Amino acid sequence: MGKFGVILFHTNTSAMHAEAVLVRAKQDIKLIPTPRELSSDCGTSIRFEWDQKSEVEAQLVRAKVDFAGIHPILNQ
Repeated sequence: MGKFGVILFHTNTSAMHAEAVLVRAKQDIKLIPTPRELSSDCGTSIRFEWDQKSEVEAQLVRAKVDFAGIHPILNQ
């Protein structure tokens, strides 16, 4: 099993902004439905490989993307 991270957002607009930023940075990401056990704010989240967390978070902060949090999840 691989370990992934999930980025949570307050709005779909923020999720789309983050996707564009991370795709331009050539990060391996995937849009996924937000796991309900983590949040009910926005239905869209971004999954990424957990070992890239520092880099992903830094790119979002540099681009001033509004995100609600970053959490680890296990690939099932």
